[in-house]
Amino acid sequence: MLDKIGIAKRIAKEIKDGYYVNLGIGIPTLVANYIPKGMNVVLQSENGLLGMGPFPFEGEEDPDLINAGKQTITTVPGSAFFDSAMSFGMIRSRKVDLTILGAMEVAENGDIANWKIPGKMVKGMGGAMDLVASAKNIIVAMQHVNKANESKLLTKCSLPLTGVKCVKKIVTELAVLDVTSQGFKLLERAPGISVEQIKNATEGKLIIEGDIPEMQIE
Repeated sequence: MLDKIGIAKRIAKEIKDGYYVNLGIGIPTLVANYIPKGMNVVLQSENGLLGMGPFPFEGEEDPDLINAGKQTITTVPGSAFFDSAMSFGMIRSRKVDLTILGAMEVAENGDIANWKIPGKMVKGMGGAMDLVASAKNIIVAMQHVNKANESKLLTKCSLPLTGVKCVKKIVTELAVLDVTSQGFKLLERAPGISVEQIKNATEGKLIIEGDIPEMQIE
């Protein structure tokens, strides 16, 4: 089973040289620390930064440098700062190659719910709706089950939707899955996790073809 760092490391393997990538709040922000050395990747933060680096070491934080989740970050040579209007212009004009988001629920058809739990106070949906409507490719980093051990990979989302039929791939503590027109296709299983455990943790339709390899994280 993977921890949050393991999920981030596995997702980092999906990033290609030359990509412009937006990292959502939560587990996705950790991906910045595990982009392969020598790879030319530009991270975009919707609050107005192009060229985001990894998290700073303790004692080296600059309170003026933050990501969309208000975490302190670093910049890389050539970074650029701009206003929110320009940032969302980049997003809406599909300049971002890959968006990595967290989620509370994903449906087997690719619907995503990640911004609101009914009855709980939220400030708004942030940039998530723009990102899922505009991104060329969306990968979700999430827990496979909730605290009550109930599946978060569902036949149909029960929470308010952020986007419809937009998620392409999911990485959880248990598995890597593609979202297809037929349901969740199991691609890889986490170290020490069986296919049967993944079946039991997935409410939505799960497609299993042949032997399912174990993830390679390092």
